[in-house]
Amino acid sequence: MWRERQRGLLPLTSLTQKEIAMNKQLLRVGEAADVLAVSRWTIYRWVEDGRLEGTKIGRGSLRVFRASLDRLVQRNKTHELNLTV
Repeated sequence: MWRERQRGLLPLTSLTQKEIAMNKQLLRVGEAADVLAVSRWTIYRWVEDGRLEGTKIGRGSLRVFRASLDRLVQRNKTHELNLTV
């Protein structure tokens, strides 16, 4: 379905919140939690522990850098999938 959107075959309004979050540089805590399929509290803990990088905006509103999510996934990859049969 993502490829169809990229080719312009589906309207932009049918984008899911997760797909929108995938293209943002700064994510809200809830968006980061959705992308990684963890709780919001886990995101807060991981930022505090240094596993994710974030920044405060305004009066304490936390945003998580998308690049830090990607790095976390890459660091914790267990193996490459071999799809040859």
